[in-house]
Formats: sequence, C-alpha cells, structure tokens
Amino acid sequence: MLWFLLGVCTLIAGYFIYGKIIERIFGIKPARPTPAIAQNDGVDFVPMSTKKVYLVQLLNIAGLGPIFGPILGALYGPVALLWIVFGSIFAGAVHDYFSGMLSVRAGGASVPTVVGRELGKGAKHFMNGFAVLLLLLVGVVFTLGPAKLLGNLSGTSVPVWVAIIFGYYMLATIVPIDKIIGRFYPLFGALLVFMSVGLLVGLGFSDKPFYSSGITLENLHPKDLPLWPLLFITIACGALSGFHATQSPLMARCVENESNGRFVFYGAMIGEGIIAMIWATLGMSFYDSPAALQATLASGGPSAVVNEVSTSLLGSVGGILAILGVVVLPITSGDTSFRAARLILADFLNFDQKPIVKRLLIALPMFVVGFMISKMNFNVIWRYFGWANQMTAVMMLWTAAAWLKRHDKFHWVCTIPAVFMTGVVNAYLLSAEIGFNLPLSIAGPIGIVSSVLVLAWLLLRGKHQVPEEEAERLLDNA
Repeated sequence: MLWFLLGVCTLIAGYFIYGKIIERIFGIKPARPTPAIAQNDGVDFVPMSTKKVYLVQLLNIAGLGPIFGPILGALYGPVALLWIVFGSIFAGAVHDYFSGMLSVRAGGASVPTVVGRELGKGAKHFMNGFAVLLLLLVGVVFTLGPAKLLGNLSGTSVPVWVAIIFGYYMLATIVPIDKIIGRFYPLFGALLVFMSVGLLVGLGFSDKPFYSSGITLENLHPKDLPLWPLLFITIACGALSGFHATQSPLMARCVENESNGRFVFYGAMIGEGIIAMIWATLGMSFYDSPAALQATLASGGPSAVVNEVSTSLLGSVGGILAILGVVVLPITSGDTSFRAARLILADFLNFDQKPIVKRLLIALPMFVVGFMISKMNFNVIWRYFGWANQMTAVMMLWTAAAWLKRHDKFHWVCTIPAVFMTGVVNAYLLSAEIGFNLPLSIAGPIGIVSSVLVLAWLLLRGKHQVPEEEAERLLDNA
C-alpha cells in the first residue's frame, strides 16, 4: 500500500511542480480570448465551466487504455509502475498540455493542422489520414471492448450491444457538445470514481497483499518479453498516448481561459495516470504471480481480469457497478473519437459544421467504415492501435518541440520524450509481427539511430517562420 501511495503522491506533486514549469515555458496569456469565446458557434465551440471541461477531458482520454494497458503491463512486474508515474509526469502530461494549448493558440484547430503549422504541409497531410485512421480504430476498439463486458454481464449477445453503442456514438457525434457529452459525463464520472476507489478499498480489505511478487525492478514477464520497446507500447494511455492529441482540441474549443489549461490538460493526464496505477496494482496484487495473471489473460483477455477482480473484491452488486465504471471509460472515449474524426475531416474538406446536414454527410460514411473495421479480429485491431497511438504521440511531441524552438523557448521538455519515443515506435515496428519482424538486436539499434537523426534535424533546423493563421488573427482582434 505504501508504494502505491508513494506513486500517487509523486503524480500529484508532478502536477503542482513540473506542470507549473511547463505552463511557464509555454507562456499563457490569460487576457487573450480563447476559441470558445471568440468563435462560439453553439455546436463545437461552446464555453463550459472549468470543472466540467476537466471531467470531459478526463473521460475523453481515459478509455480502455488505462485499464487494459496496465493489466497487460502488470505482467512485467513493478517496473511498469515507474513508466506510469514518470511517463505521465514528464511525457504524457507534457504531450497533452501542448496538444491542447497549441490548439487553443491555433483557434481550436485539430491535430493535423497544428502539426502542419510546425512540420510542414507533408506532415499535415500525413496526419490527416493517420489521425482519422487512429480515431476509427479507437472508436471500434472502444465499441467492441465495452460490448463484450456488457455481454458477459447481461447475457445479451455482443452484436446487440455493438449496435446500441454505435447508435449512441452517432448521436454524440452530430449533436452539440453540451447536449449529451456535457450533460451525461458527470454521471459517468461518478461511476468512474466508484470503480477506482471501490476496487482499491476492496483490495485493501482483502487477504491479498499489495504487489504479491514483491517490489523489484526485474522483468517478471512469464514469456520473457523484453521491456524495451514492448512495455512502452503496451502501457500507452496511463503514461503517454497520442490518442489524447486528437481529443484535446475538443476541449480546446471549450476552455474559457488559457490559465485553465494546466488543470484541464496536464491535470487530466495525471488523473489518468492514477487510474492506470490502480489497475496495474490490481493486476500485480490480486494474482499470486505474473504467471497466474497470464493464465486469466489467456482464457479471456483483459475483460476476464476486469470481471474476476471486480466481482471478487466487491461482490456481485459492487462488482456490477465497478464493471459499469470500466464500461464508461471506453464509451466516453469512443463517442469523442468519432466526433474528433468528424472535425478533422470537416477541416480538411472545409465543411461548415453548424448545419446538421453537413455533419451527417461526414458522419454517416465514417460509421459505415467503422462498422466494417469492427468485423476484423479484435486482437489484430488492438496491436495496430497500439503502434498508431504511440506514433501519433511522437508526431505531436516533435511538433511541440519545433514550436518551442521557433519561439526561443526551452524545447528540451518535449524534445527528450520525443527522442525516446521515436526509438520506441521504430524499434517496435521493425521487430513486431505486424511490422517487419526483425530481431530486436537489429531493430533496437536502428530505432536509436532514427531518434538521433530526427534530433539532428530539429537542432540544425533554421528559423522556420510559419505565417500567422487566420484563427490567431481572429483571436487577437476579438
């Protein structure tokens, strides 16, 4: 219990200390009107209270990732906790803060536009396609995951739950953001709190010790899989996740003041890190050993672990509520995934999204493609999602580093995690079965060399001045 509390306290301290440093490096302008004020359209640009924006941001980013990822990461042992804590503070929260605040400065622009401003038109076009693909994968993953949990809980077939969840996603994608998402998320938040706190209390009162294998930094994976790069792909949400870069612009269009950015963007990532700490701790404590955890995963995947842990620690009724809390997380990320994809496509096509007909013109074909993807093997979708997720994070970190360098600010706060994660994603793609399936002895060095080359590009890059966006002039003159 002591080690868990130490990790949580470190995350909270990171928010107050390192988060404040990041905020100062960025340089907020509290008097500057945000897109929510300057471009209020009653649909996507809607001023919302800081507490509500924080809650929506947290539920947007906290999908299955901070549950399924840490459960799978628990196989490596307590060393995974270090990545959750320090990854959240120095990489994930920094990534989320800049993805949100650079969108605020760009008039609420989506991630491809933000990337394009700093890395060029080629990067923008790449991110347009890549981000939409990632969001569709997320939307499908976050449909199938809760559908399976609800199917196990209710006895109703999974396809029925898939249809129901897709129907909700459709509504949440096209109606104004404050009509469904802004109203129902407080209820979802209550379930999330019950799930997180309830399971931790249940573990404390059970006869199971915290961290049954002891506190060690050894790799305990029963299949002896390597920590690098696999751990940093396995635990994405809960440490560092590029998916968040697609979600932050949604709330960048709703924050009322730039001074709220640290609480909303950096703070929500710290909150997700705490959720990841809880589930990694449950995975390492509820089961006697990583081998026992692996046996449950082999029989039914992370969903089986969630079901077994929840019902065992909280009984049938409490377990149902806890499982519903877990179901809430992917649903509240899936709905905004499709919404974010709609906005990215609308920016690319220059479609005004105030008329509902134009929203439907983009949303309907998008859901048809999403339904087709849902017919693929879930495990294959998840593996591609994991790589695409971290690749998006790499692009956003390099974008933030380029922006900081262009403005003569301390860019290393983004450059260092960008260098590290570039090596991770490239080594993973080269060594994984879904990639080139090379030996890690070859893939690892190539990943490191690729990081060094991109770093050299950034350091040798000239003062690439990007013309001011029309959105910035709009904000300045508002």
